[in-house]
Amino acid sequence: MALSEVYWDRQIPLPKLAPVQAKVTVALVALLCFINSYDGEFVFDDSEAIVNNKVAGIVGRADLLCALFFQLSFLTYCKAFNRGRFSVQWVVVSLLLCAAAMLCKEQGITVLGVNAAFDVLLICNVNVYELSQRLLLRKNSFDMLRTGLPTRLALMGLGGLSMLYARWRIMGTGPPAFTEVDNPASFAENIFLRIVNYNYYYSLNAWLLLCPWWLCFDWSMGCVPLIKSATDWRMVWLLLLWCVLIGLINQALCSQDSQRRRTLTLGLVLLVVPFLPACNVFFRVGFVIAERVLYLSSAGYCLLLAYSLGLCCCRWTKYRKLLCASVLALLCVYIARCALRSHQWRSEQSLFTSALPVCPLNAKVHYNVGKNLADRGNATAAVGYYREAVRLHPTYVHAMNNLGNILKERNELTEAEQLLSKAVSIQPDFAAAWMNLGIVQNSLQKFEEAEKSYWNAIRFRKKYPDCYYNLGRLYADQNRHVDALNAWRNATVLKPDHSLAWNNMVILLDNTGNLGQAEMIGREALRIIPNDHTIMFSLANVLGKLQKYKESEGFFLHALRINPNSASCHGNLAVLYHRWGKLELAKKHYELSLKLDPEAPGTRDNYNMLRRKLDQLKRQTP
Repeated sequence: MALSEVYWDRQIPLPKLAPVQAKVTVALVALLCFINSYDGEFVFDDSEAIVNNKVAGIVGRADLLCALFFQLSFLTYCKAFNRGRFSVQWVVVSLLLCAAAMLCKEQGITVLGVNAAFDVLLICNVNVYELSQRLLLRKNSFDMLRTGLPTRLALMGLGGLSMLYARWRIMGTGPPAFTEVDNPASFAENIFLRIVNYNYYYSLNAWLLLCPWWLCFDWSMGCVPLIKSATDWRMVWLLLLWCVLIGLINQALCSQDSQRRRTLTLGLVLLVVPFLPACNVFFRVGFVIAERVLYLSSAGYCLLLAYSLGLCCCRWTKYRKLLCASVLALLCVYIARCALRSHQWRSEQSLFTSALPVCPLNAKVHYNVGKNLADRGNATAAVGYYREAVRLHPTYVHAMNNLGNILKERNELTEAEQLLSKAVSIQPDFAAAWMNLGIVQNSLQKFEEAEKSYWNAIRFRKKYPDCYYNLGRLYADQNRHVDALNAWRNATVLKPDHSLAWNNMVILLDNTGNLGQAEMIGREALRIIPNDHTIMFSLANVLGKLQKYKESEGFFLHALRINPNSASCHGNLAVLYHRWGKLELAKKHYELSLKLDPEAPGTRDNYNMLRRKLDQLKRQTP
């Protein structure tokens, strides 16, 4: 077939096909998005806080929006052609939708390549095989220039360059930094092994499209072991992938059937082009496999699958009912898988544990299961998962840090110190690990080492109020009262609502007899944190010692309204009434304190003293 000057094949009127194509494409993409479920991305800080996933896959919202705008941009580009002409306005709208897709995810810009391929293959009706032959034979191959294709390609090229420039101005030119655990194949020194592993990743992505059964929220940290020799049996999968692709490409280029050729070509374009940013060819990506990058490619997969099923039904008419039943059964299995995966995303516990059978070699999976168990109070079980994470990935500093914290709470201080020391030796700027190491060393009475660890944490994280607080505790243990007060003051400057630092300042000044300064600090703290019952309690004690009984009583009663089951607050209020001479009230609060905590130190002795005094008063009363 020679190059045609018309915009589309007249055997398939494009305007009539577009609405059907839109509905089918959007429906299939939505189905594939749900079938493939969601791929989570968790970003950890030094405290390793993980967002609780109350909504299934909310982290994938950007990818879904990108897929939506991608499809709208493509369908709008199709709308630009009507009765042999194209509308520049619709092309501009398509570019704006492309920009929206790119703002959601950079992958969205690939719709420009899909639009260009659609224009060349379906609008200009170019036979790629014949075009290549004409170019090789140096025959005239520029008939399609008269179709307006260069203008449309120039518009898309200009739009794409503008988007890239805007992205460069907003986010800068520096590429993100990835580590070997994020994408180990990209760090392989042997170029052959690097290419082999990249192709193995492609085959795994193809398998996830075909059979989305083994899904995992994270595929890094040893989840997919590297192929290190040509004799690895997994080489079969990448060979099989390329055999299938070569067969499809051959049919797409050389088939005598125009309908088949164009359908397969468009399907391959929709399958491959959106995947290009994730293929590690143009730049290194920060993942091994990410299920979310398949959302866009699933449109091409759906098109190829639908065409293949239609072809089978046409050729094997005797087995049409069997094929329909098989497709229906497959859809039921996919729907069941979708429901199961959505259920797994309902909580961190179910999501993380679902990854254990899929990626048992992934240290991050074991870490997240352990973190979830520790957050729910099951520290004993968490220790086992943290140890497994460290075994699988011996330089996993976050697992070492969390394991060291649990061992510290269990008073296994020696092992905790070893783990935390190893963590900071691997990652010297790990501020949280330095602080935790200081806490352990303080508990081991290694005061000089603890102080150095605290200052290292502050050096690597300038604004670290919790570290200043712990440093103040260290100074207080050493009776370095001025240094302790300065450290706690720094903590409150960095974090004005740091209740513990304020409270410790009040208590330290109270214990050292600086009651006036303690009162001033306490009142300052309550201006910032007006409903903190612990500071009210400490300030009330100070005011009681200053014989400001009425104010002291007010703070005690306010603290008890906030925390009515505080035995110490009832006990100290009783002491206040005891000194104030309100003996019946003192007796009432002594009894409440002993009811809440029968072993409260000093309370029973004070209560017995009060009872003796009351007995004396009764005997003296005529």
